[in-house]
Amino acid sequence: MRVTLHGYNLSPPVRATLLTLKALGLEYNHIPVSPAAKQHLTPEYLKLNPLHTIPTLEDGDFVIYDSHAIIAYLADKYADGGALYPKDVEKRALVNRRTYFGCGTLFPKFMEVIRAFLAGAKSISKDFITRLTEVYPLLETLLENSTYVAGEELSLADFSVVSTVTSMNTVVPLATNRYPNIIKWIERLQELPFYFEGNQEGVDKLAAAIKSMMS
Repeated sequence: MRVTLHGYNLSPPVRATLLTLKALGLEYNHIPVSPAAKQHLTPEYLKLNPLHTIPTLEDGDFVIYDSHAIIAYLADKYADGGALYPKDVEKRALVNRRTYFGCGTLFPKFMEVIRAFLAGAKSISKDFITRLTEVYPLLETLLENSTYVAGEELSLADFSVVSTVTSMNTVVPLATNRYPNIIKWIERLQELPFYFEGNQEGVDKLAAAIKSMMS
């Protein structure tokens, strides 16, 4: 039975979920839900998710929202943990820690800029640039002695973090000479056969949308 994903792939959390679905080889239906078109506020969607956030996932009669909860649920149910979300308590704790770094440190910075654009801003202020770029060195340090963000194996944390970092990169590009570890890590993920459809397509759409808002 296919699961159903509700969301819009301009959203980093939606793309993190898409990457997870594809990594697990799961069949799914994708129903676009655009916040810009207020589709997350329809009675039908609010019945599924009263918090009106995206993404939302339906798995039979079970409904779950928040991308971090969704991807952990998918890995636990359909991969029995595995390297993506290890059963080992310490390894899982590291994956969780890096995932929370993505949602607690990176994503809020990105959303500050997006909210400014939605409020009518036509350019990025120096203050926003400073706040965005101050988190890049943190990720660079985390990747100093690590192939992936939570160790030597690909995990859910990579999907959560890369979906946000590549979105931030559309606003404040990563300097190759300053952040070589981040660049190499992104390039490593780009080699995944499902990366383009799972993440890059949405990043490209986001970049076009931001360019349009700035014009």
